[in-house]
Amino acid sequence: MAKKSMRYTATDGKMVLVLEVAEEGGFTVTAPFIPGLDTEAETLEEAFAMAKDCAAALKSARAQMARRRKRISRSDTR
Repeated sequence: MAKKSMRYTATDGKMVLVLEVAEEGGFTVTAPFIPGLDTEAETLEEAFAMAKDCAAALKSARAQMARRRKRISRSDTR
């Protein structure tokens, strides 16, 4: 029988995280309201720090992609 993984939900009042206990120790961290956020951490404090960094990187990457799409669509109409 497969071992059931332990999952926890935590919030700091601004962000909701789902922490799943990793086999090798620590946690795999995702955020149900931030698609694409996926990181790892050893502690709850580190999970929030890593998640905030990951969320900022995702926001920046998505903004950059939107600017590129806008430039491409402008060049197609010329």
